[in-house]
Amino acid sequence: MRITSVLSALFVLASSSSLSLAHADTTEIQQRGRELLFQSGCHDCHTPGFAMNGGQAPESAWLIGDQLGWNGPWGTSYATNLRLRLNTLSREEWRAYARVMKARPPMPYWVLNRMSDADLDAIWLVVQSLGKAGAPAPAALPPGVEPSGPAVRFPSPPPAVANVGH
Repeated sequence: MRITSVLSALFVLASSSSLSLAHADTTEIQQRGRELLFQSGCHDCHTPGFAMNGGQAPESAWLIGDQLGWNGPWGTSYATNLRLRLNTLSREEWRAYARVMKARPPMPYWVLNRMSDADLDAIWLVVQSLGKAGAPAPAALPPGVEPSGPAVRFPSPPPAVANVGH
């Protein structure tokens, strides 16, 4: 009986230490994810008012997308509500999506395409912890269709730049 009690106590101690370690790891990974969201510029477009408020926004507004359009030769694009989008994806689905995702300007999708699994996981973990919030972003508009709300307008690129990569 005494051996069983000792073994049980050791099991509880081992379990609680590994839980504490797992919690510490998760906290550290989430901190990395939060830094990546700032350093990669995700908040600049996906968090309303972030850039105009000097990089400040309440966490409740983080990554809920925006009604501000980005208009140029491609039409008008809107920053996706990442809290709705990423909370429908498993970690593996997110990684696969991030590797091949292409988007209209001004989204720097090539940055996302090149992120390590660890960095993608860190971002995913933060967005999961924030939970779903907000409404879907407006649908993208094709070239020639005027946005009904506010939009940042980009000029057509100069001919030399427009022909790069063709």
